[in-house]
Amino acid sequence: MTDHKIYWTETDEAPYLATFSFYPIIKGFTKGTGVDVVLSDISLAGRILANFPDFLTEAQRIPDNLAMLGELALTPEANIIKLPNISASIPQLQEAIAELQSQGYKLPDYPENPKTDAEKEIQTRYAKVLGSAVNPVLRQGNSDRRAPISVKKYAQKHPKKLPLKPWSPDSKTHVAHMTEGDFYGNEKSVTMDDGGDVRIEFQGGDGAVKTLKDKLPMLPGEVMSGTFMSRKALRAFYAEQIEDAKAQGLLLSLHLKATMMKVSDPILFGHAVSVYYEKALTKHAAVLKEVGFNPNNGIGDLYAKIKSLPEAKQAEIEADIQAVYSERPALAMVDSDHGITNLHVPSDIIVDASMPVVVRESGQMWGPDGNLHETKAMIPDRCYSRVYKAMIEDCQKHGAYDRATMGSVPNVGLMAQQAEEYGSHPTTYEIPADGTIRVVAADGRTLMEHKVETGDVWRVSRVKDIPIRDWVKLAVKRARAMGAHAVFWLDKNRAHDAQLIAKVERYLKDHDTAGLTIKIMPPVDAINYSLERIRKGLDTISVTGNVLRDYLTDLFPILEIGTSAYMLSIVPLLAGGGLFETGAGGSAPKHVQQFEKVNYLRWDSLGEFSAFAASLEHLSAAFNNEKVRVLADTLDAAIGKFLDNEKSPARKVGQIDIRGSHFYLALYWAEFLAAQDKDPELKARFAPVAKVLGENADKIDAELIAAQSGPVDMGGYYHPDKKKVDTAMRPNPILNAIIDAL
Repeated sequence: MTDHKIYWTETDEAPYLATFSFYPIIKGFTKGTGVDVVLSDISLAGRILANFPDFLTEAQRIPDNLAMLGELALTPEANIIKLPNISASIPQLQEAIAELQSQGYKLPDYPENPKTDAEKEIQTRYAKVLGSAVNPVLRQGNSDRRAPISVKKYAQKHPKKLPLKPWSPDSKTHVAHMTEGDFYGNEKSVTMDDGGDVRIEFQGGDGAVKTLKDKLPMLPGEVMSGTFMSRKALRAFYAEQIEDAKAQGLLLSLHLKATMMKVSDPILFGHAVSVYYEKALTKHAAVLKEVGFNPNNGIGDLYAKIKSLPEAKQAEIEADIQAVYSERPALAMVDSDHGITNLHVPSDIIVDASMPVVVRESGQMWGPDGNLHETKAMIPDRCYSRVYKAMIEDCQKHGAYDRATMGSVPNVGLMAQQAEEYGSHPTTYEIPADGTIRVVAADGRTLMEHKVETGDVWRVSRVKDIPIRDWVKLAVKRARAMGAHAVFWLDKNRAHDAQLIAKVERYLKDHDTAGLTIKIMPPVDAINYSLERIRKGLDTISVTGNVLRDYLTDLFPILEIGTSAYMLSIVPLLAGGGLFETGAGGSAPKHVQQFEKVNYLRWDSLGEFSAFAASLEHLSAAFNNEKVRVLADTLDAAIGKFLDNEKSPARKVGQIDIRGSHFYLALYWAEFLAAQDKDPELKARFAPVAKVLGENADKIDAELIAAQSGPVDMGGYYHPDKKKVDTAMRPNPILNAIIDAL
């Protein structure tokens, strides 16, 4: 029997730890079925090492697995299970480098302000692992994301788990956004009917022209959109909102996406830091420049950089920072106990994870006093901020949603081939001087231009025609499968969306839409329409671009089922293969911290279970493998029993954690394989496995709980010692012997 490979990605933090416990189970259960599950390291540390082979010994070098998987994603054979990974900010990158250096890897330091060509080359190599470096490579298809039926039913049956807090109609919480000068207001867009190369150039006030990007290839039908964020308008917005938050007694919070938008959003974040702390930063500007403080890295960077100063100077700067807090509105906190604010690190609060929690917590965030408070949520750009604004206003008017009865909002997302803003990193620039930036066709025609000023952030993003056609096809297919209304969230008054609307209207005619309800609405109207239906228990498919795909597939799942980690995220790759994503990893760092302290890992692998079942279903259909189909069907059944018996990790030490969850899934999967009659060989093989697991269930369960005695030495956070992690994650000899015997 020919083995078909499923690539299981080794990533970071809690999902990485979970793999040590779950991978032996799936490896054993699939043996002899025509499936070979292969590990592929795309962790932050792994990607760093893969980019610097010339600094490493032969034994230390590892292959560039991300590049290999990217090539695989372009083939029909691709079957990749993608676990959440770190989208690194510069502080996280520096921490990872330092850890690897301490382990004997002679990597170069990250040069924040490169001066020589060698330093610039090193910075460029490190830039390949910053931000969302993984997803654009693997996502060679559009997204079909929804809550598994079993998970949705469980959430409706148990609505009081992670309850939605009641809203007060008097709540002062609100979203604040710009009214001019933002990406939305400045956007221009064009469809390249014939394709061709373009160049991006900047002309300064002195008339000199500098080419920023030459021979940028555009395919026929590709949509190209250019826009900029005004530095002056942004800083004025921040200043105004800071004063208003103080006057209203509201907690001040900032919600950006510095991980995915790794060029633009750290700059936007840095302006918030420098405006909020302006008095202290201005007073100490000279010495802070000398030590290399960069507000784009957050106020935490200041505390790190001033450690090189005399103690008296450190104390003076720290006292002046503390004085700012008495004059400014209180900041939302990441960690109230340790004084970690919203403005400490750009990657600590990201909009798609933070705003759903604001809605869940009735418009509140944690303050410096360790209590929840109403907040002014600053989301500067109007492209998407008004979606959150509409939801908050809906809750203030109608109250919290009822998880027991609310409908669902699955998503069909346009993301193939680095679509839209999330593919704009290589063509995003912080403008060096007043002037004009333009995009010029190969024949010399100016396709678009903007008058810009020093410090403005300009970008051009693109979306190709083939992904748009596939997106429309996938939307119709999902609407037909669910029988639900489908809404394209597109704003005719936004330049980019106007181009997409024309294409959507044209490509919908290529499909049978008889009996379907398919609408095109601006995002604010679309969310209000969806919320009206969700309160009636009706499902509404959101058909969105790449950014809203990311935002909505956290927003609605967190409200509907308590977390986005349980979402079934299938990416039908354009070449015919499949990418199966396992949910969000926003809580992963906290779980690792708890694991290190008390040997208890609360990460929930339900997303991995569902993704693996979908991966097996895809493989069985693609290669007509009925044995694998039985594996998939029985795994689905096991997941249902797992939920019914509430075997997800509990919330306290001394109760079931992820290792116990993996044991019970294995037990139930073996039981369903032993009970089925479609494949006699699998039935015979797993009958004794189910028997021995069942007979030892109480003992295994008790011993796994007894193993929760910390602390745990992982040998590293970004690059743990595999032997130490394996010992910690597989502590039960009885279970290990049964699984290894498979």
